[in-house]
Amino acid sequence: MARIAGVNIPTNKRVLVALTYIHGIGPAKAKEICSKVGLTDERRVNTLSDDEVLRIREVIDREYQVEGDLRREVAMNIKRLMDLGCYRGLRHRKGLPVRGQRTHTNARTRKGPAVAIAGKKKVTK
Repeated sequence: MARIAGVNIPTNKRVLVALTYIHGIGPAKAKEICSKVGLTDERRVNTLSDDEVLRIREVIDREYQVEGDLRREVAMNIKRLMDLGCYRGLRHRKGLPVRGQRTHTNARTRKGPAVAIAGKKKVTK
């Protein structure tokens, strides 16, 4: 099992798909990395030599911000918004959607499970 950027890469998958298991690398960056290293799209992780794995690791370390560093930067950006007290920071602080989505209904992912209000009854006509 290859270990790149602190993540165990699945061995039986194609290299393009396996690289997306690293936080901060999606399909486009994975394709870019493979082209820089000189790998074809059909190659699988278990067919890679140690030298190729080392080259992939070096390219990622040199040119991309991934895993812990990326998570830390995102967390610091959110903390900065919250400390400023700007609108986006207040939405983060309250646990509400930040990018203008409606909250009257929906938004359950951000708000959490619905909580029933005591004493409220349905009105029938």
